[in-house]
Amino acid sequence: MTLIAVVGPTAAGKSDLAVELARALGGEVINADSMQLYRGMDIGTAKLTQAERRGVPHHLLDVWDVTRTASVAEYQELADAAIADIESRGRVPVVAGGSGLYIRAALGDLEFPGTDEAIRARLESELAAAGPAPLYDRLRAADPAAAAAILPGNGRRIVRALEVIELSGRPFSATMPGYDAGRPAVQIGVQLDRAELDRRIADRVDRMWAAGLEAEVRELAARGLREGKTASRALGYQQLLRCLDGELTSDQARDETARATRRFARRQESWFRRDPRVRWLSAGGELPDRALSLIAAERVRNSALPRTPPSAAWPPMPEFPVTDCSCLTFGSRRAAMGGLVHPGYSASGLAVVVTGPPAGPMFPADGTPALVPNGRIGSLSESYAAKWSLCGFGPVTLSLRRAAQARPGERSPRTA
Repeated sequence: MTLIAVVGPTAAGKSDLAVELARALGGEVINADSMQLYRGMDIGTAKLTQAERRGVPHHLLDVWDVTRTASVAEYQELADAAIADIESRGRVPVVAGGSGLYIRAALGDLEFPGTDEAIRARLESELAAAGPAPLYDRLRAADPAAAAAILPGNGRRIVRALEVIELSGRPFSATMPGYDAGRPAVQIGVQLDRAELDRRIADRVDRMWAAGLEAEVRELAARGLREGKTASRALGYQQLLRCLDGELTSDQARDETARATRRFARRQESWFRRDPRVRWLSAGGELPDRALSLIAAERVRNSALPRTPPSAAWPPMPEFPVTDCSCLTFGSRRAAMGGLVHPGYSASGLAVVVTGPPAGPMFPADGTPALVPNGRIGSLSESYAAKWSLCGFGPVTLSLRRAAQARPGERSPRTA
């Protein structure tokens, strides 16, 4: 079952779109906003109310106390469990949020290096004593690629990158996989022109102040918000803590929140624009309908199998009827038939068996015809990615089997 992810900058309308898609697809929403995991941080994170969720179950909201330091690795475990639970009940997981690392963690893209408390404590002491600049210079010398992806003022991420480098002996950037890892997903990016996004951000900040964000921050401060290394830095909360400490007036805190949110939205969009898997749609104008059409098209195009299982034991592969013009797709670590995803199989070492009235011509993606007669097997490998359409000759039945099961004399579609 293909996972759906709704991504993009803050205030673009991701949460509302996720609810619409979940209602249409029989899905449930999984939060991927790092600050919405905190209990009590409701107004300032634009957390949907129960009424706004419109009966759609939401997961991974209100998980941590504000004193808890956020952990992407812990979030990944929680997201994996939520996705497995949703799929086990025949529902569609819809991940929504603007925290880039959390989205990639939910998609299964990330593998987390270990931690070392002693190294972390030493680096954090250096950060507290001298600020992020010296540490950033050290990171830039050790791993220019990682430094380019981390803001010079983001001390927490700089410390983590240096910790991983010291602990693993490898560049921190080497721990970030490419964009071909993880579980199959359709990612939808919600985009707005700059002026409209800035207007929405200003309106949202005004609504937060009117809804009582200052009172929310006062309450959370009494519960230890200042001691929370992550939660205390959240937009709006950080500024209002300074207001409570007498450093800013309420109006100054509101203006600074709006400015910081605009800068944050630019960084979010830059992050997601780097991911070639994201399909961008403009906000407004029947966005849910356009998103559903895109999902239908992407499910056909991207139907894919996870990696070959490490176990030598392969589960049995049933046959699947495929109607006229359905597609059989194989590629590197991918295999799907008729839009159905077959867990645990990859193209490597597999074969396709075509049976039914008459098997008909099969056309590789490059247009070169290849005939696979009834009952013949075409062997495939990861180095050969091809796509065939069965048109006008159905219904036929396609099945997968290990290439080792092929009988002598059976030919590959590359040579048929």
